[in-house]
Amino acid sequence: MSLKELPTLTSRGGLGGALRFKRDQLGFLAAGVRHHGDLFRFRLLGVPMVLANRPDHIRHILVDEDDRYDKDTIIFKVVRPVLRNGLIAVADRELWRRQRRMMAPLFTPRTIAGFARNMTDETERMLARWERRRQADEALLDVTDEIGQLALRVVNRSLFSADVSRAAQEFERAFGTANSILGSFFRFPFPPLSVPTPRHHRLRQAIDHMDRFVSDMINKRLGEEETTGVPGTPADLLTLLLRSVDEEDGTGMEAEQLHHEVLNICIGAYETTTNALSWGLYLLARHPEVEGRLHDEVDRVLGGRIPQFEDLPRLVYTRMIIDETLRLYSPAYQTMRHAREEDAIAGYRIPAGSNILINSYLLHRHPEFWPEPERFAPDNFAPERVSVRPKHAYIPFGSGPRVCIGKHFALAELTLALAMVARRHRLVLPEDARKVEPEPLITLHPRGGIHLRLVCR
Repeated sequence: MSLKELPTLTSRGGLGGALRFKRDQLGFLAAGVRHHGDLFRFRLLGVPMVLANRPDHIRHILVDEDDRYDKDTIIFKVVRPVLRNGLIAVADRELWRRQRRMMAPLFTPRTIAGFARNMTDETERMLARWERRRQADEALLDVTDEIGQLALRVVNRSLFSADVSRAAQEFERAFGTANSILGSFFRFPFPPLSVPTPRHHRLRQAIDHMDRFVSDMINKRLGEEETTGVPGTPADLLTLLLRSVDEEDGTGMEAEQLHHEVLNICIGAYETTTNALSWGLYLLARHPEVEGRLHDEVDRVLGGRIPQFEDLPRLVYTRMIIDETLRLYSPAYQTMRHAREEDAIAGYRIPAGSNILINSYLLHRHPEFWPEPERFAPDNFAPERVSVRPKHAYIPFGSGPRVCIGKHFALAELTLALAMVARRHRLVLPEDARKVEPEPLITLHPRGGIHLRLVCR
């Protein structure tokens, strides 16, 4: 049977669509879906791109035919100057397999349970600071910044058993700079990053700052072990990474690879929590009826105490709120794969060399799978609805062999932190509140940040 050719989204002006893509990436892609359906091609400054936007497409690419696709794509080439050969962006399939084998045992639910205390301790510290501000009549919070600091304190305590609050703030600023520059470059990849423009110089400075932070923490740990002869605290991730060996060859990570993986963990854990929890608190402020159900559950399950990892299975509605937030505003709102060879999807020919774009912002709003797709409705994740929906209609952490290794860490942290905020406090919209719009960088940010007012329940 002959294969059909993909419908093509053509530009009505502007470098094959590149200028429209730069101005409004999400609008550009949504227009393509409206005009051509869930599978179409376009070009971005000469780069062949294919958007795939159905669950069966996603399963084909990420699961069933995973070996036909790799990460040698434009989006991962854009972020590779930051992430290098860490798990998130590495294109070498054999290196990825080796690293995944070594690191997977560190991110199971059983292992993550050992880090739950870090999550609740740091959230309690944040809430105590918020309460002091409220009592001093400084109750308007920059929620995005506050949650960003929380996320970095949690990941750094989990990685290094260290309180690095000031350094974490500097890391946060450096990553924000890199994310903004690289997000803009992905939408319009010109001039090349190798061209020494002022913007690219700022990017290099930001990367150098993040590298120094990671190197300092690793070297400090190695220096401590060399001086004392005693390994670091077994509970932290850096110690576990240092002790990890590949089951096939019996060797551990080289120093450069360890650096890459630690940096990937810092960035991945920071971004997911910062954006997802900020969006979640904003959505609750706009939907008091959902917030009321959250309070009922938290009061019933916790009875006023601090949650523990063992409480997660009983915080059912809290987790539904997290899932629905990730549906609407997944931080990792898009991923890509490179077609290593010619393939066929849904009867259409996929040329070898195509960059396949999977955009969960669109997928998670597909009207065939999500009733009232723009409405914040945690009941979308009631068990009876989940059971009848295609699995790959919802992919906030990706899917298949390269599903995000930090998924369990992120979901535990998000659920515990949300439950702790809801125990005693509400975050409400200020009187002059504006609607917050998503800003599609490399990750999906709330444009201008989220600002809410703290009140006691």
